[in-house]
Amino acid sequence: MTTTATAWFLDTPAQPLVRRELALDEPAADQALVEVIACGLCHTDLGFADGSVKPRHALPLVLGHEVVGTVRAAGAAHAALVGRSVIVPAVLPCGRCEFCRSGRANACPSQQMPGNDIHGGFATHLLVPAAPLVPVEAAAGTPVEELAVVADAVSTAYQAVRRAALGPGDAALVVGAGGVGGFVVQIARALGAHVVACDVGAERLATAQGHGAEVALDAGTLPAAEVRKAAHAQARGWGVPSLRWRIFECSGTPAGQQLAFGLLSRGATLVQVGFTPAAVEVRLSNLMAFDATVHGTWGCPPDAYPEVLRLIAAGRVRLGPYVDRAPLSRVNALLEDMAHHRLTRRMLLDPRS
Repeated sequence: MTTTATAWFLDTPAQPLVRRELALDEPAADQALVEVIACGLCHTDLGFADGSVKPRHALPLVLGHEVVGTVRAAGAAHAALVGRSVIVPAVLPCGRCEFCRSGRANACPSQQMPGNDIHGGFATHLLVPAAPLVPVEAAAGTPVEELAVVADAVSTAYQAVRRAALGPGDAALVVGAGGVGGFVVQIARALGAHVVACDVGAERLATAQGHGAEVALDAGTLPAAEVRKAAHAQARGWGVPSLRWRIFECSGTPAGQQLAFGLLSRGATLVQVGFTPAAVEVRLSNLMAFDATVHGTWGCPPDAYPEVLRLIAAGRVRLGPYVDRAPLSRVNALLEDMAHHRLTRRMLLDPRS
């Protein structure tokens, strides 16, 4: 039996998304049909919508990859999920390849990303692989719609911190304190690190200081050299040697990436989290001169989600100050607002209103 979903399609880049029906087949043995409770709006969606980034799925495509919803049907092996609220991870690995078996499921070559490889969550329903779905009972007490951001913004932040091997007493220097960066700030602090937040927005910096950042540096008013000097002085003031500096580039801008690379020092580690299609010029010889390390990070493997949910349930990571809600019917206006930097929080889109 097919399910008729109402969805917002990207038909043509740089044109408004179009609302129409989408017929979804009955789930195959390894699939689940999820009724969407909320879907987060991400800058990646804007990149696909404005044409600056090309999705892997041919157009038309339903965007949206930060989904929390209720399983309405599933293949026989996953029947226990029916009726349960779940997060749909933004990275849905195959679970069988060498990458997955080696603990690098977020780099799985066969992964599927809603709103990129398959139809996503700007819809009333979506059809996804069932095995990676994450039940959300572990975060009881948190409004279920807020958990949509765990599918990307929060889990990606957690994976970045894990990739950096950040530990108690380390110094986390976070470039870009909104979105994913705001959650990097919170998670790093929850794990016992000292945190410096760098951003060009006073409101984002104020929020970061209220939720884990001990120091806020305004990169919009300070030259990059002064930001570097102040961040390094603060880390040294905490008594943290540069070997234990963990730098997180979360802005996804050329200026932010150049700033983050410039924060490297002897033995330090940089994790690249943000994305921009623009080319950035850096001096790679700094890696040699500092014996420094740079990691890329992409999404988060589903097996890490339970720890993320435990941090949220314990109140060590808060979602509410970083999110806001809107009907999915406003998606085109909100994409326009995002393009013009008018959004200060991550929007959670409700397809039921």
